Amino acid sequence: MPNVSEIIATTIQSRTRKLADNVTNNNAFLKRLESKGNLKTVSGGDQIYQELSYAENSNAGWYSGYDLLPVGVSTVVSAAEYDWKQYAVPVIISGLEQLQNSGKERMIDLMEARLNVAESTMANDMSIGIYSDGTGGGGKQVEGLDAALPVDPTLTPYGGIDGNVDVFWRNRYLGKNITATSIQGDLNLEWSNLVRGMDRPDCILMGTNIWNLYMQSLQTNQRFNSPTTGDAGFASVKFMDADCILDGGIGGACDDNTAFMLNSKYIMYRPHKNRNMVPLAPNKRYSINQDAEVQIIGWAGNMTTSGRKFHSRIVDTTP
Repeated sequence: MPNVSEIIATTIQSRTRKLADNVTNNNAFLKRLESKGNLKTVSGGDQIYQELSYAENSNAGWYSGYDLLPVGVSTVVSAAEYDWKQYAVPVIISGLEQLQNSGKERMIDLMEARLNVAESTMANDMSIGIYSDGTGGGGKQVEGLDAALPVDPTLTPYGGIDGNVDVFWRNRYLGKNITATSIQGDLNLEWSNLVRGMDRPDCILMGTNIWNLYMQSLQTNQRFNSPTTGDAGFASVKFMDADCILDGGIGGACDDNTAFMLNSKYIMYRPHKNRNMVPLAPNKRYSINQDAEVQIIGWAGNMTTSGRKFHSRIVDTTP
């Protein structure tokens, strides 16, 4: 029989890619970001930098014949800065459990069971993080949509940029009494204000109450499912050509009365290339005062956006 630590480590190592994939596939929005190529790993640095274009080139213009063309410096590209966020889940096995499961196959079965629990824990915590404001865990939680698209984008700087100063760094917000009668017009208003040429929202994440209001507003012959999102296991219908995805219900992290109208082109999921649900220091973690061995699966990164103005937060403020 191989060394017990080796079995534990190799079992976790062999699941690393699957763990990362399953965490992504557990959340409709993370899956969409991956399909759009917006799951971009980071190689290092003291912060995560997200490049963004915030202005047009001021030298552009019409001319005739021998007119002089302006060639002055035009600063149009900058970057938002995001802190690293870290997450870990331990997989623990006691000395007694090692003895009780001393056969190789039994040990692997035990570790598979522990890893399944760790995987579901990671997936659920990351789904919650997708909607967080980054203050959970003493400010160590990932900065999700609640931070990127707040009710008032001028109150707190995000990504190192102050929305109170820079108008381009403000998301849209619609807060009102929303009904099944009004919701179509409310979505029309926000969608039309987020369109720029062929750039437009492609995803609307909905809490349970907003989803129910939207479903009530639809006639039977107007219910168009999204085959791609539906085939992935997520309940969805269409608004314009954007997927409306229910992310409420049991364990849903989206607030019941909130919807996020998003252009996923401008949102990124940025794990570190060497810390995306992988074991930390395999074969080296033992308790000094307990008969137990611990393997820790870790993640580091953050969510980022390269343009807040392309998204809207919609809230039903009905008491």
